[in-house]
Amino acid sequence: MSPPLVAAHGLGKRFGERRVLTAVDVELPPDGFLLVTGPNGSGKTTLLRILARLSAPTAGTLDLPARERIGYLGHDPLVYRELTPLENLALFARLYRVERERVGMLLERFGLWEARNDRVSTFSRGMQQRLGLCRLLLHEPDLVVLDEPTNALDAQGLDLLDSLLDEPRAVIVATHDPVRFEARSTQRLAFA
Repeated sequence: MSPPLVAAHGLGKRFGERRVLTAVDVELPPDGFLLVTGPNGSGKTTLLRILARLSAPTAGTLDLPARERIGYLGHDPLVYRELTPLENLALFARLYRVERERVGMLLERFGLWEARNDRVSTFSRGMQQRLGLCRLLLHEPDLVVLDEPTNALDAQGLDLLDSLLDEPRAVIVATHDPVRFEARSTQRLAFA
């Protein structure tokens, strides 16, 4: 049995006097799928930001892959709206030191090749989410962290998301629609 890719013990997070997370434990193997559920305001997004190395816990211990081995997609696709998809992914490819050929492959895979030279500001929310998925996969991360990934995706976009989730890697998903992911999940963490 391989060691866990993610190991978090007793995680806590406070914002001033407000406690958001208390004593959260997570161990996820390299091929595990953690499903995180709960109502708005329960701490799901805070936990995901910690597990994506975007925020630091205020309590507990945490062992994660290096930041460059993690892919994160939150409520915002984290792309530049004044740029085109091609410009966005070329920029991220340079930052991650990824071959530029991967940019074209991902744009084609996610149905954005024809719109590669259009400004992202003209895209629907679903097309922006697809571009966010391209950005997420660009550097072939070992750990994928997704916060409400089905947001604004049409049927074809959902199929593309499913194909991403079929690839062998560790995945953490926070969602209000757990039924869609239950069959994939190897672990579940429910916030009250």
